[in-house]
Amino acid sequence: MSATHDGATPVLNVITGPTAAGKSAIAMELARRFNLAIVSADSRQIYRGFDIGTAKPGVAERAEIAHFGIDVLEPELRYSAHAWATDATGWMQQAIAARRAPVVVGGTGFYVRALVRPLAPAPTLDEERRVKLERWLAPQNISVLQRWCATLDPARAGLGRTQLLRAIETALLSGKRLGEIHAEHEAAKSNARRPDFAHEREVGATGKRADSPRVRYLVVDPGPPLADRIHLRVHEMIETGWTNEIEELMQTVPEDAPAWLASGYGVMREYVRGQLTRAQATERVFIETRQYAKRQRTWCRHQLTEGTVTRISSIDPDAVDRAIQWLNGTESRT
Repeated sequence: MSATHDGATPVLNVITGPTAAGKSAIAMELARRFNLAIVSADSRQIYRGFDIGTAKPGVAERAEIAHFGIDVLEPELRYSAHAWATDATGWMQQAIAARRAPVVVGGTGFYVRALVRPLAPAPTLDEERRVKLERWLAPQNISVLQRWCATLDPARAGLGRTQLLRAIETALLSGKRLGEIHAEHEAAKSNARRPDFAHEREVGATGKRADSPRVRYLVVDPGPPLADRIHLRVHEMIETGWTNEIEELMQTVPEDAPAWLASGYGVMREYVRGQLTRAQATERVFIETRQYAKRQRTWCRHQLTEGTVTRISSIDPDAVDRAIQWLNGTESRT
């Protein structure tokens, strides 16, 4: 799962910070220049159909740069940080196998924390057999996969397609259930000192164990101008069809679906129903998003305790140059 290596030590690069700070733009520029793959650490971009309000990368951007962790689940399904971290490890392995260095990008702190701190070890699978099984499973619809998983690994039968495939592959090729592995790991964690980061995880395209990865964070935050950036983004979302997206989603997505918890979507549903004026909805979404950004900033200040931290402002003229220095390990941290 390492993005780059410093000698024999694998390195995990993470770009994080508050919403609308410019993380994605920085990551895209790095990806263009250095053939990176982006692993999204955004708990709402995982849901299919929730595109505009989550600032999901567009079709053109995803065609240009390999992205993982986007459009993973149907809106009514639940997804844990634990499940994301497990899948993110697999996505990074896929990127490495494709000769692209992965970089984790996103502001969902509990996702990043779940990845950085130890997760349940996944069994090593025979790659040739896994690929053959994956090809066979690929045409199956999700209801078929759910039925398979209900028999092979019931604890994970309610998850999304990617997680179902992973559970089925693990059960068939290793004889072990991911659901049971996770439950046993959680029980062990409650009775033991937390082990060093990633010593239990299989890493890299070969599946061989590596030394504990060195975690490096790039925190992107423009400071006070963030409020104006959030305000502009909210207006742009509405102007580019957010209302139409929500009207369509309301036709098919249950009202209690977890995806509706994404920032701003509840307010915009009220607007679509005629319960708010456009001005009222815009202001409430702005306030809600600004409060979310405040929580993200707090998390970045207090939770990035493992690894090194570099902070940049996306609006500075040298932002990209400093990001490149960070990626290359030649930065001066502030």
